[in-house]
Amino acid sequence: MAGPAGGRPLIITEDPLLLDDLLRLCAAAGAEPHVHHAVPERTGAREAWEADGAGVAEGGASVGWESAPLVLVGDDAARRVSGAPRRDGVFLVGRDLDDPLVWQRALEIGAEEVLRLPDAESRLVDRIADVVEGAGRPALAVGVIGGSGGAGASTLACALAVRAARAGERTILIDGDPLGGGIDVLLGGESVQGLRWPDFAGSRGRVGAGALEESLPELHALRVLSWDRGDRVAVPPAATRSVVAAARRRGGVVVVDLPRRVDEAVAEVLAQLDLVLMVVPGELRAVAAAGRVAAGVRMAARDVRVVVRGRCPAGLDPEDVAGLLGVPLAGEVPVEVGLPGRVAEGEPPGAQGRGALARFCDGFWQRALAPAQGVPA
Repeated sequence: MAGPAGGRPLIITEDPLLLDDLLRLCAAAGAEPHVHHAVPERTGAREAWEADGAGVAEGGASVGWESAPLVLVGDDAARRVSGAPRRDGVFLVGRDLDDPLVWQRALEIGAEEVLRLPDAESRLVDRIADVVEGAGRPALAVGVIGGSGGAGASTLACALAVRAARAGERTILIDGDPLGGGIDVLLGGESVQGLRWPDFAGSRGRVGAGALEESLPELHALRVLSWDRGDRVAVPPAATRSVVAAARRRGGVVVVDLPRRVDEAVAEVLAQLDLVLMVVPGELRAVAAAGRVAAGVRMAARDVRVVVRGRCPAGLDPEDVAGLLGVPLAGEVPVEVGLPGRVAEGEPPGAQGRGALARFCDGFWQRALAPAQGVPA
């Protein structure tokens, strides 16, 4: 069912072939657009444009030029809408835009971009789908990776997600390690109904953000995308990229538990993360192993920082560990006594607000989610 007039794209064109293309792309994005077949000639006066309504849609529904969230202007109609008030979200669209004057016409109507079909079809479907989903600010996406085996990366990833959800953030926790046994186990939700990674192996193109969120198991006020306990199923890198992108479009927070081996699918995830936290136990051997992990991660990630877990018996403090790895220090998480036993009894990591793990996570999110501050330094 279509939404209100203000939530549907506006198409302005008299070209029947172009209209067919745009209607097809809107359908692919799940949008039912308003269509204005004939735009009257205008002299450029704002009053004349507004007085005429500037957009009587099919079926008689009225939608204004300024109220539509997205306006797709056919190249044939560019000159006729040049008198419309300037606004964001206007795109000039055509099937043959080799005309060198097309850029001048785009400038005259204040178009954000000129889109040539069929080359720009994927781009246009994405923009239309953003309107349908009400996409706003993307989620803050944080990856967690172990610098060595048994570093506690999955525990930290779970705790970060739990604390973000308890702070009221829309949160999705993604298990990026197909060999990890399923991160839903740490949350006590391995039997909860919902989709797992193998269900997305055949995904092609864009994944709906709202549909993704609603399909995932809900545990401890957050959504979880985990692996199942069946035979291993390979999820193509393109499908991985689409799923993570959909999770980010819902806003809030996305936490990804990453494997230490960076393959093509993991690289797709790393490229979409705002920050990667590498967990390194306070041991010399772990620091040596983490150096190799960091080298691989930094090839795809934009920002990598180290979280030191426990004190190093050889006398290295957290700053020394970060210095040896050449990675900025994000903080230190002391070993929390009794945590494994509580997890075994069904209590997720980070559930105890006064524990060391919860305090670290709360401090991290307070800095990361502070207005206009972004990821903490």
